[in-house]
Amino acid sequence: MPKTTKIAISLPVEIFSAVEHERKKSGESRSELFRRAVHMLLNRRHEREKSERYILAYERSPESIEEIEAARRSAGAILAEESWL
Repeated sequence: MPKTTKIAISLPVEIFSAVEHERKKSGESRSELFRRAVHMLLNRRHEREKSERYILAYERSPESIEEIEAARRSAGAILAEESWL
């Protein structure tokens, strides 16, 4: 099992109640529920940062008119070969 660290947190009563409800419904421990929640938060942030980096890179170097036209021609050729039932 990987090393773990214990932490203590303070929550408003309403949030604690919601956590307890979710924990009982899911059958997981508080620790597992918080691990899962933090993991989801960090993954979401990581994905958002990746998207932001992609957008910035695209803004610095968008496709040229020639590249767009080549993609259109290729798509047209591929779609023309499809049987449309």
